[in-house]
Amino acid sequence: MDAYVVVDLEMTGLNPKTDRILEIGAVKIEEGNIGSTFHRMVNPRMILTEEIINLTGITNEMVQEGHDCGQAVQEFLVFAQGLPLAGHNLIYDYRFLKQAAANQGLELEKEGIDTLKLARKLLPAAEKKSLDYLCEFLHIDRARKHRALEDARATAELLLYLYQEFAEKEPGEFQAEPLQFKVKKQQPASKRQKRHLKELAEYHKIELERELDSLTRSEASRMANKIILTYGRIPG
Repeated sequence: MDAYVVVDLEMTGLNPKTDRILEIGAVKIEEGNIGSTFHRMVNPRMILTEEIINLTGITNEMVQEGHDCGQAVQEFLVFAQGLPLAGHNLIYDYRFLKQAAANQGLELEKEGIDTLKLARKLLPAAEKKSLDYLCEFLHIDRARKHRALEDARATAELLLYLYQEFAEKEPGEFQAEPLQFKVKKQQPASKRQKRHLKELAEYHKIELERELDSLTRSEASRMANKIILTYGRIPG
């Protein structure tokens, strides 16, 4: 293992087009050892659901002091510059990173190695292949579950274990491969869309779940349609 950046994200949901990054954590593996770390809390500019708060322990108060998503992703790309990525179900996190980069007008093309795929191939005795289960199965210490930096550290420990145990017999399994995911830059909501949403919210006396200036055009359109279907149009 010459050098990798092991990354983990916490997000508000599963879809990079509609959900948002909450936290980015990463560690570098250099010459077989865990080295420098990267951590950014991200302000998603929306109200978090109870489900997300209960899963991650990340609260609305915590993210209020977080970084802008575009800034956080740019800083992560500097940290990971020139190195392949690694992660547990890596493509899941990579999709969010690539979408956020595209929204900043940045290209992100990386190679990577997925510890989930490795575990499925190399650890048949493990009943489950989730990071939670594998940490218990292999006695990997993790201070907190579902927090980005702690999960990145645990994934790095998992990768090093798999490499030490299986690289000699299965060297081809540890070659980074191009990460494939296509994205398009999301356009911000227009002034007209934001004005319309503000008028709808004020008329129906409801609190919008997302900050107006953070909305994309498609998000603003969906939000307006949802309000109209639930509460009705503004008369006149």
